[in-house]
Amino acid sequence: MSKIKKPPKGLGILILIGPALVWCSEYIGSGEVILATRNGAILGVSIIWVVVAGIFLKYWIGMSGARYTVCTGEGMIDMFSRVPGPTNWVVWVVLIAQFMAATISIGSIASVAGVFLSNLFHFSSYIGGWLVTFFALIVVWSGSFNWLKIVMSILVVIIIIGILYVSVQVFPDIQTFLKGLIPHKPIVPEWALNKGVDLNPWKEMLPLIGWSAGGFASQVWYSYWVIGAGYGAAKANVYGEPADLKKLKQITVPEARKIKGWCRVLYVDATIAMLIGTVVTVGFLVAGAGILGPKELAPEGENVAIQLSVVFSENWGRLGGILFMIGGTAALIATQIGQLAGWPRLLADTFRICIPGYKEKFKWRTQFRMFLIFFLITNMIIVYTLGFKPVILVKLAAIMDGLLLTPLQAVCVGIGLFFVMPGLFSRNVSRILRPNWIFGLGLLLAFLVFGYFCIYQIPSFF
Repeated sequence: MSKIKKPPKGLGILILIGPALVWCSEYIGSGEVILATRNGAILGVSIIWVVVAGIFLKYWIGMSGARYTVCTGEGMIDMFSRVPGPTNWVVWVVLIAQFMAATISIGSIASVAGVFLSNLFHFSSYIGGWLVTFFALIVVWSGSFNWLKIVMSILVVIIIIGILYVSVQVFPDIQTFLKGLIPHKPIVPEWALNKGVDLNPWKEMLPLIGWSAGGFASQVWYSYWVIGAGYGAAKANVYGEPADLKKLKQITVPEARKIKGWCRVLYVDATIAMLIGTVVTVGFLVAGAGILGPKELAPEGENVAIQLSVVFSENWGRLGGILFMIGGTAALIATQIGQLAGWPRLLADTFRICIPGYKEKFKWRTQFRMFLIFFLITNMIIVYTLGFKPVILVKLAAIMDGLLLTPLQAVCVGIGLFFVMPGLFSRNVSRILRPNWIFGLGLLLAFLVFGYFCIYQIPSFF
């Protein structure tokens, strides 16, 4: 174990905030730009609670997994390989499910981002999709975290400016807003039913909650951004390596206290990501409710990109419409960058663990770039050759990545944090790094809520 750096304190913590900006800018994407806007138009601000609940529960999964990374230096996939049971059974489940989800999700983002970009600059959406994909590829090709952090931080600022300007203009009265925080089943309005929207509101809300704060993969990726930043026991920008168990046992009490300090840095970082994500997602929901709802418009297909912008421009000026388009485009580009940076890392880890000899045959950077090239090809095939509709792709990806594996993820992170991790350290160090019970409560709530969705609501979606 390399020497643990001294953690910052006070305002010094804010200087090292970085994983949060990559995390939230990655998960602020199609779930917010498309699904939140569409849900706001159909169901109004009465479902703000869906956004808040989804982000808050996944916050505990992502932060808990990243806490394990801060203490051990290894990512969430390696944690899953240590879960008791048949050898690597959780990692095999992740490999199969995430390979399919990644292909569909990355393709859907490329499609929608291309539509937004083409409406800003008036060229073909195919060209827009290609430009977004190649730009994202250039940003992530080196595998460096610092370049990723800089680009994503800029995009976060653009997103916030764009959506806040628009949503503030149509923000509801405070009483209506507060009512939206109370969980309940909304009623689909008659005008929406006449436009083909299903009577069951869960068919609209499930994809939204599935991609609020990102899906299963986003929580895994947060542990990668923590590694990239070099928090605690993690070696900055060193990926594809499990923890050295011998060195973990040799961690001293003073080093453990330093790691504990880095855990506090992580809590601030993760909370900032949660707050930014909540504000922006609610902003898109409010924009849809205040602009499209009164016009009885439920965005579908390519109209997702232009309807809100056009209506806003007609009523509040062209600047607002342009700012919304810029903010939405920035969000989708950020998501595409985050997905192309995250999924190759995730799949490289699953292949390394499940397929003996894979790591020895290919260096980590080669593994990473192989998956990048694969997703570049699938983007072209899925989005442009087959011509799937963006909303359909986004909803399908949200269910596959955002809901189906989330209960399993909550349980496995809890096992890794409370049962696996203590055995990796000496008794004194384990006592210092023991997580607070609040993490267990947050993970339990996430398991129960998302488990309910999987058992009782997802079957009605299809």
